[in-house]
Amino acid sequence: MCLSCQTAAVQNPGAPTPHDTGDTGDTGDTGSRRAPTQFPFGTLTGDAGRSADPVLVEIVQGSLAAVEHEVETAIARTSRSPMIRDAHDFRAGIHDRLLRKLTGRSYSALVHPVARDFPIEEMKEGDVFFHNDVYLSEGGIGHLPDLCVTVPVFAGPEGERRVVAFIQAFGHHDDIGGAVPGSMPSHATSVFEEGLAVPPIKLWDAGVPNRSALTIMTRNSRMPESLAADLDAECSACLMGARRLGELFDRYGIETVESCFDAVIDRSTQTYRREILSKIPVGTWTWEDYAEHDGVDDPKLHTQRITLTRTAADDPEGERLVLDFAGTSPQAKGPINHCGDYSDGVFLKKWLAPILRNLADTPERMAELDVNEGVVPLIDMRFPPPGTLLTPVFPAPTNARTFVILRLLGVLAGVIAKAVDGKMPADQETIRYTGVYGEDLEGRSYLMREVLGGGSGGRYYADGEDTIHVVPDSRNLPTEFTESRFPFVVESLGLAKDSGGAGKFRGGLGYEKHIRMLKDANFMSIADRSILACWGVKGGKAGKPFQVTIDPGGPNEREVDALADAEPVQAGETIRIRTTGGGGWGNPLERDPALVVRDVVWRKVSAEAALADYGVVLTGSLDDDSLGHDAAATEAERATRPVPAEDDAFFDRGPGYGVLAGGAAAAAVDIR
Repeated sequence: MCLSCQTAAVQNPGAPTPHDTGDTGDTGDTGSRRAPTQFPFGTLTGDAGRSADPVLVEIVQGSLAAVEHEVETAIARTSRSPMIRDAHDFRAGIHDRLLRKLTGRSYSALVHPVARDFPIEEMKEGDVFFHNDVYLSEGGIGHLPDLCVTVPVFAGPEGERRVVAFIQAFGHHDDIGGAVPGSMPSHATSVFEEGLAVPPIKLWDAGVPNRSALTIMTRNSRMPESLAADLDAECSACLMGARRLGELFDRYGIETVESCFDAVIDRSTQTYRREILSKIPVGTWTWEDYAEHDGVDDPKLHTQRITLTRTAADDPEGERLVLDFAGTSPQAKGPINHCGDYSDGVFLKKWLAPILRNLADTPERMAELDVNEGVVPLIDMRFPPPGTLLTPVFPAPTNARTFVILRLLGVLAGVIAKAVDGKMPADQETIRYTGVYGEDLEGRSYLMREVLGGGSGGRYYADGEDTIHVVPDSRNLPTEFTESRFPFVVESLGLAKDSGGAGKFRGGLGYEKHIRMLKDANFMSIADRSILACWGVKGGKAGKPFQVTIDPGGPNEREVDALADAEPVQAGETIRIRTTGGGGWGNPLERDPALVVRDVVWRKVSAEAALADYGVVLTGSLDDDSLGHDAAATEAERATRPVPAEDDAFFDRGPGYGVLAGGAAAAAVDIR
């Protein structure tokens, strides 16, 4: 991109630059209103890797996974902040010189903004690029705390070495400035309140760090030492990964390795077309779900809608899934917006694609399916005009964009469930940020923030999993670490009983965590699903919503809003956090009574819920290990319950939906 284009992009992010071509879609509901990607999907070889040695393809794919794992391990071992080192809220990714993602264990950011602003042919060995600007990231960065470093990989003979791939890492950092500690102000109304935004820059030039840029970034952070250490870890790990990947090219040759790259991606495309798309019938379906609160306006339904069209094999544009987001609500005043419509939605395609794996023949096969660039040709996205939750206009705030992108995972699962008679999981909500900050017992400032998971949805063949995280390898902070570093005691950490939605297959349980403060502090929370629960499907019930209570059972007991920047907590008070349970799948009255008894024994379901939700009449006692059930009484009890009707809602959203929907029990799209 020339200097005039770069200047135009910085001054007016999201606007077409002088050299952009094509219809930006400003006048209608089809197509993104932003310029099409400058880096369309393509191949490195003329035959898309079909002539590659299949054995060597496996070796190359295994080497990619090994390099990615080594990069992530190096970051985890050398970083400093709890969010990166302990919670592992970061990702690495490997991309080829066409910017296609080659690894599929997890999502990652995009190389597109770096290649847009820095010509690939001018890059040098030892360069490290950095960015976190949401509106200049081509959709790859969702909020400012996600900092991204990118390193080009070089190969070839001396004097002819050129860029052949990219190593990238991005993660959620403790603080990058802004209105509140942690850089996630829940009541923000513009990105200028959210922290320091950095467009793509060269952070290292041929191996030499740009100390001025690093100083500017650390000066804007409340946690400068942690930020500096984390960036150092990420840059060093990616440089190491670039050397490792370069060795692969040196061993087998550029043309051979690139042919294998094409084969890896093409194999994913063909596998998803054969094993996944074939499970969805040709047709069109619509479904929607909602965020409940934007931190500024009163709680209301912020709609996210997908109309899914599965095209036929003889469609002129090919067999694919068309996702149309028309009907999505206007952009929010608060920070729940997500910039999804850049570069043809390529980031969003890879973000949503893991949902498709639920259609695999077996759970084991599902785990084998990578999500790399091979899914991109199979998904066509159509965005609404500017000014919606998914197409926000600069400088709309975005720090709580998880409310949109997490919900879209559920919307896609729900609309596919309508197409395949419910053979998709019920809903889950597995990211929310909670934490405390203040001064420790020695008077030093601190910030403790944690990403606690929740229960996953019940499936047509099994219960949901307990306390899972949507970010692979992420975890709650170890109690031993937090108690030694921060002024509080973790009184308990366990499963939130009865939080999973009832069903033939029960939803997974969320966390229940009790933290007792040793010194006055402030509590913070960026969380959704405190009113609208995770939905159940095909007769399954919704799970329990998110809830935070301070001083439970004490004289100052109070509920805390799910969006809170600085809720005062006094020394001696306890903070009780209950995260969401997953939705249930299928009619709870069809659940095996023995499994209900087991859940009561395991303290996952209460005795009261066993009767109320499952119609199981218990006998005996937990105290003497004699708990069982009365089969005849259970059958009689279940016979008194209403029989579901054919026109009943296919989804159960829980009682919170009626609170925000004027008393309605279900939305029109909930009826099959």
